[in-house]
Amino acid sequence: MSHHATLMTPVLTSRRRRTHVRPLAAVGLSALLLTACAAPGGSAGEASPSAASDAAPKEAGAPTPRLVYTHDAGIEVLDAASLERVGSAEMTGFNRLNPAGDGRHVFVSTGDSFRLFDAGAWTERHGDHSHHYVADPKLTDLAFAADKAGHVVVHANRTVLFNDGSGKVESFTTSALGAAAEGGKLPATDSYVTPEPHHGVAVELEGGKLLVTLGNEESRSGIAVLSAGAGQERQEIVRNEDCPGVHGEAVAAGEAVVVGCENGMLIYKDGAITKVPSPDAYGRLGNQAGSEKSPVILGDYKVDKAAKPERPTRISLVNTETATMQLVDIGTSYSFRSLGRGPAGEALVLGTDGGLRVIDPLSGAVTANIPVVAAWEESATWQDPRPTLFVQGSTAFVTEPASQSVHAVDLNAGKVTRSVKLDHVPNELTGVTG
Repeated sequence: MSHHATLMTPVLTSRRRRTHVRPLAAVGLSALLLTACAAPGGSAGEASPSAASDAAPKEAGAPTPRLVYTHDAGIEVLDAASLERVGSAEMTGFNRLNPAGDGRHVFVSTGDSFRLFDAGAWTERHGDHSHHYVADPKLTDLAFAADKAGHVVVHANRTVLFNDGSGKVESFTTSALGAAAEGGKLPATDSYVTPEPHHGVAVELEGGKLLVTLGNEESRSGIAVLSAGAGQERQEIVRNEDCPGVHGEAVAAGEAVVVGCENGMLIYKDGAITKVPSPDAYGRLGNQAGSEKSPVILGDYKVDKAAKPERPTRISLVNTETATMQLVDIGTSYSFRSLGRGPAGEALVLGTDGGLRVIDPLSGAVTANIPVVAAWEESATWQDPRPTLFVQGSTAFVTEPASQSVHAVDLNAGKVTRSVKLDHVPNELTGVTG
């Protein structure tokens, strides 16, 4: 689904404007919103010449978490506490956002590169004193080249990029990114190339082992785990090819790494791979959300391979300790951007009825249903904007394209605490902690 892109340096806008804050209200609009398994990467048009601010970074007394969202003409950055706009970059086309893991940067998958976006917040420590500096957001000139930029995974202080077009896996130390970028360069990487290119994913584990998907341009079959080492010197330790259509990844408590299959899920834990089968012959778990505070993985669950799109009402909860799957009907459909995890490992699902469900991952009980957005419907085009869930700490942020808004949900209080009208219709959403 990825397309190649031509990129030049973008225009950066750091002008602040008055932000309109409104209470939550029902929006009586139906949204032609959106759908299905999302292959990472996208097409990007040309970006405009740079106009970065010359102002020196300002020191702050505490980290400044920020939200980053895409729209059809670029990228916008909001202060995560106030939801005020703090900066933007112009960038045409469809682009995907991936947290880089360092609390400051985001990778933009543009099709032919993983482009580094600086959200403008970071922390530096001098001696025993921590100084926090805040700068204007900017789309940098730093990028990892790719044939088809795919998934980015952050785990165990390693950031791993997967190139769908070549099968190249590039990994680097996450905490080294900030200093390298400040020096105008990318961090040193280790590279491994899969036997055949495919739409895949890779995770580097504690101790340096590498989990990679198996497949080619026609089909995908499973995973292999490779020994720690450099590049192609890695040796295969274990594999499992009972996972047709392997897609997505997540990590649960105890470093249990999972990938979804069209007939269940594979769990890699303690040196072994375990298959958890779906109760249906075709029962696809293509998108997952994990939490290091829970042994349970939250996933979608689809049973109609021909549907475009399928609108499932059941979600999957896979326990990585017992290797069992529980299906829960939440009474509404949802999209691949509807899944998240709360601060204590709660399973969160944003339904097309507008409610954010909080689910006990062990029992499957829905413990709360928080009204957030108006009812919406998926489009058959997966790149289209749709209500999107992103969780940062105890706050769940939900975009609403139909009303051109973003809502902040206090998960402890169980209610929307702030809603803001945006300058653009939001599409992808992520954030940094500062």
